[in-house]
Amino acid sequence: MAFPSLGWAALGVLAFSFTFPATTLAERSFDPLLVGAGRSVISAAIALVCLRWFRVALPDREHWPGLIAVALGCGIGFGVLTALALGRTTSTHAAVVVGLLPAATAIVAVIRVGDRPGPLFWAASLVGTAAVTAYALSRGAGALHPADLLLLASVVIAAIGYAEGGRLTRTLPGWQVTAWGLVIALPIALPLTIAAGVANPVRGPAASAILGFLYVGTISTFFGFFAWYRGLAEAGVAKASQLQLAQPLLTIAWSIPLLGESVDALGLFTAVIVAICVFVTQKTRSGSRAAKPVAYR
Repeated sequence: MAFPSLGWAALGVLAFSFTFPATTLAERSFDPLLVGAGRSVISAAIALVCLRWFRVALPDREHWPGLIAVALGCGIGFGVLTALALGRTTSTHAAVVVGLLPAATAIVAVIRVGDRPGPLFWAASLVGTAAVTAYALSRGAGALHPADLLLLASVVIAAIGYAEGGRLTRTLPGWQVTAWGLVIALPIALPLTIAAGVANPVRGPAASAILGFLYVGTISTFFGFFAWYRGLAEAGVAKASQLQLAQPLLTIAWSIPLLGESVDALGLFTAVIVAICVFVTQKTRSGSRAAKPVAYR
């Protein structure tokens, strides 16, 4: 019996939900910049091996602008910005703020594809943004902390990368989009990693920190996308992407036993409100005629 297409998407969401707890564990021994940039270096090395093994040809010229956006957004930007933020805040707090990512991705996709959603779409997006902003302000005595600004910046840049990646999977296998994005980001990620390692050398890291670092460098940044993009390709982007609504709640659930963190009623309430808002944006996005995603291979 074949594994269900939505099951692949669910595996991707499950893999991504451990990213913030794993990053926090890694940062107990490693510098945040080293973790954020180093995860891209690890995954880029794996990507190069896979591209070479399967003898994948260079992408066509028309694919490069989108791949550069994937590189800057998902290959390096999101990892570095969230790692720096997690050096200043908790995994549970970050999960609530980054819960805006699916809605932000939907908005960028609307702009790129040319859909014209109705007022309910924009109202739900506004409510979700307001909820997260209010939550962040309530935790910052009326002002956004630097960690919140980093997280919001990561949402914007990752939304662009996700939207461009989703568009490219209509003509390229999803794993190749991820792999090329990581390779393109390597000239940025490698110098940052070396600089962070020289400035803050590591001596005797804890086993949990090493495991966390390896997790974000292999599963979060590369292999998780195998399952995620396969689910998107087989089940359809609109249907499969709704599973990501559970990701912030799963991250909160893992952060409590793994990190000893706690979440108050306001944080949990905000996460649920954001999930509902993203669900509404997905349901109200107006359809446009788009190319069928290529089959996973």
